[in-house]
Amino acid sequence: MDLSQYRLDTLRQDGEFILYRCLRLTNSETSPPSILALSPVMERPDSATIKKIEHEFSFKDELDPSWAITPIALTQHQSRTMLLFEDPNGQPLDQLLRRPIELKRFLRCGIALAAGLGQLHRRGLVHKDIKPSNIVANAAMDQTWLTGFGIASRLPRQRQPAGPPEFISGTLAYMAPEQTGRMNRSIDSRSDLYALGITLYELITGSLPFIASDPMEWIHCHIAKQPLPPSERLKDIPQSISAIICKLLAKTPEERYQTATGVESDLRRCLADCECERGIHDFPLGEHDRPDCLLIPERLYGREREIETLLASFDRVVKSGKPELVLVSGYSGIGKSSVVNELHKVLVPPRGLFASGKFDQYKRDIPYSTLAQAFQGLIRQLLGKREAELHRWRERFQETLGPNGQLMVDLVPELKVIIGEQAPVPELPPPRAQRRFQLVLRRFIGVFARPEHPLALFLDDLQWLDAATLDLIEDLVTQQDVQYLLLIGAYRDNEVGSTHPLRR
Repeated sequence: MDLSQYRLDTLRQDGEFILYRCLRLTNSETSPPSILALSPVMERPDSATIKKIEHEFSFKDELDPSWAITPIALTQHQSRTMLLFEDPNGQPLDQLLRRPIELKRFLRCGIALAAGLGQLHRRGLVHKDIKPSNIVANAAMDQTWLTGFGIASRLPRQRQPAGPPEFISGTLAYMAPEQTGRMNRSIDSRSDLYALGITLYELITGSLPFIASDPMEWIHCHIAKQPLPPSERLKDIPQSISAIICKLLAKTPEERYQTATGVESDLRRCLADCECERGIHDFPLGEHDRPDCLLIPERLYGREREIETLLASFDRVVKSGKPELVLVSGYSGIGKSSVVNELHKVLVPPRGLFASGKFDQYKRDIPYSTLAQAFQGLIRQLLGKREAELHRWRERFQETLGPNGQLMVDLVPELKVIIGEQAPVPELPPPRAQRRFQLVLRRFIGVFARPEHPLALFLDDLQWLDAATLDLIEDLVTQQDVQYLLLIGAYRDNEVGSTHPLRR
């Protein structure tokens, strides 16, 4: 389509995209009078931004114009990639959130949102970024259309790794706890229902349920803090509506509504009461909330003692600073990693760091390769931080490593991007060289393992560990200068016999 015959008016803009309403300037009968266009903010956007636009365009045959803004073309305009949509002649919902809205208007908007989300989920899609700026509504707010499908998924369940919050896809203020990667749970359609709960909370109270100043604080809010019920924030909000929103905001998916249809049914009941002018009565929630597919809970069963042992060990490390070693054993596939992943939740409040590496039976002749893998992950997290914060890390590394920085650059080449070119280290006889390496590595770990952010280091498949790493593990847990480190090792006990080196 030729956009030169349209005038582009900005509807909304965030840090990544601009949404335009394009109004036709000519009397052409062959082109629509208005369309919507999504364009990157940056003149030279990165590949991830372009992929989001292309990904959203790929849903053009799966979305319905009755509840979603449907893509019609992917084009170039003035050297920019632009995704064009049909225009339902509505406004982004975030622009209508000037103050708490009137009750009947809220209910009609909530019903329309839940109905659209139900249609989306019935097509096997998970949006993953429900928020007011990704919703367009008409003036009466009784009809809504979903947009912003740049990270939507066709998978019914999807695991989010516990990466740095700066790299998590989605919007932190509206993000379900499991979407943060810190809950040891998968993302599914119920993650969209949590984001719907945040949106409804904002609609009826005029504010978000949580306030945070940085990404890690947002994650802590979603995982650990209970929101103030809407009826306690504003006294004229009926108890039933407050209860519906609180149910949507349950921390675990099993305690939320299981379907958008269940939400829609309860909101319709509230609207019927409201229109009869007899007031909204309390009623049992979720009577029509019946999943149309089998949802197997992802709780760990029969592992309470093991999880408590692990969490207690981390708690002691945080309080005393003394390092601890925890070994998790069992057959392959029995769930050792799942037990260890329960640690992610308790790492959030102390802003703890988590690094993991996996031993490979075919790389036992490469010393420290698993440690290198673990610390590569940590260094890559740092590379995504703002320059001011990265500068503080750079100073710590340079001060701690001194003239021996090249030893750690050899282990983790990505470190060179942070600390720059390093001078060669002097040659030493093998025993002294090993002691020097262990000392420098302990100092390197000490940059990450600190009171303000303790470190959990998980090494999996220890049955295949190399001799050099075994010596290093012993060094880490016996030397006095290592603090605030929880070292976790997992191994298959049926592959560790009485003569295995790990028996030390």
